[in-house]
Amino acid sequence: MGIFDRKSKIIEAQNAPQIMGDAFYGANYYFPTAVSRHEALSVPSIKRCRDLIAGTIASIPLEYYKKSTGEMISAPRWVEQPSISQPRFETLYYTLDSLLFYGQAFWVITETYQEDNRMARAQWVANTRVTFTTDPYSQFITQYYIDGIAVPMSGVGSLITFQKDEGILSIGARTIQSALNVQKAAAIAAETPMATGYLSNSGADLPPSEVQGLLAAWKASRQNRSTAYLTSTLSYNTVGFSPKDMMYNEAIQNLATECARLCSVDPYYVSAAQNSSMVYSNVIDERKQMVALTLQSYVSCVESRLSMDDVSTSGHYVKFCLDDTFLRTEPMDRLLVLEKMLSLGLITTEQAMEMEDLSPNGNGS
Repeated sequence: MGIFDRKSKIIEAQNAPQIMGDAFYGANYYFPTAVSRHEALSVPSIKRCRDLIAGTIASIPLEYYKKSTGEMISAPRWVEQPSISQPRFETLYYTLDSLLFYGQAFWVITETYQEDNRMARAQWVANTRVTFTTDPYSQFITQYYIDGIAVPMSGVGSLITFQKDEGILSIGARTIQSALNVQKAAAIAAETPMATGYLSNSGADLPPSEVQGLLAAWKASRQNRSTAYLTSTLSYNTVGFSPKDMMYNEAIQNLATECARLCSVDPYYVSAAQNSSMVYSNVIDERKQMVALTLQSYVSCVESRLSMDDVSTSGHYVKFCLDDTFLRTEPMDRLLVLEKMLSLGLITTEQAMEMEDLSPNGNGS
C-alpha cells in the first residue's frame, strides 16, 4: 500500500550546536570572565538596562502561528508555560538575562511529547552550571554537562541552546570594571568626613601622648561641627581632593552612558544622555525605536530558536505579540483603522469586535 505512513517521526534535538563566538567558552569556564554577573548588576545603569530588556520582553505573550497562512492557532502548552514550576515570565526573564550577560542561554528539557520527542516542558538553567566538550576543531558541541554530569543530547534531560552574541561580561568587562572602580572611589570619599590633611605645629614639639590626644579631639570635634579653632602655633593643611575635584559625578555619568551603549540601550532610559537634545515624540514612536534598536535582537533570538523544527512542529513558528501589547496604538487610532477596514469590506463587524477583544454579543457570551 505505502500511501499512508502511520509511523511517527522522531525529531532529534539540537545535538551539536555550532560555536559562534569566543564568549561561548568564556561563559563556561574555559576562559573565565573578568567581571561576574553579580558585580555587573551592582552598577545601577547595567541593572536598569537588564530590567528594561528582560522585563519588557518577558512580559509580552508568545503566540503560535501557521507559516502557510499566518494564522494564529492553538499553541502547545510550553508556549504559555515552558516550566511546570515557574510562570512563563520568570523563565523568559532569566533566559533574556543570560543572553544579555553571557550571549547564550540554556533550557533543559523536562518533558517531551511521546509521538515525536519534541519538547513539552523545559526550565531555564544557569550558565555557570553548564560546561561542554567540543569536536577536535572546537566548532561544534559534542557533549553538554550540568554540574559536571553528562546530559543526553536529545530528549528528556537535553539542552535547548539560545545564542545571540558575545555577551557584555566578555566584551564589556573593562567598561563595567571602570564603573565599579569609580563607584568604589566615590564611596570611600563619601565615608571620609572631610578632605585628608595634617596638623602642623610651628612651636615646641609635643610629646606623642599629647599628639594622639590632639588628633582624637580633632576627630571628635569634626564629627560634631565643621568649624574648628586652632592656636597660633597650629595650622591645618589639606593634602587630598574633594569628590568634586576628583570629578566622581562626571565619571559616573560618563560610565553610565558607556554602560547603556554597551547594552545597546539609549542612554536616555538610564538618565545618562550626554550632548543630546530630546525632540517631541509620542510613546508609540519611542517604543518602536526601542524595539528596533534594542529589543529586536533578543526577540528574534528567542523566536527563531523556539521556531526550529526540534521544538515547534513543521510549518509553524513562535512569535512575540508585540503589536497587540507593547506597540499597541491608542484606542482612537485603532478605531479609525477598523472603521476604514469595515467601509472597504475587508472585515466584518464580528471580526472587528474580536480584534478589540470584545465579545460578539457584547454581553460576555
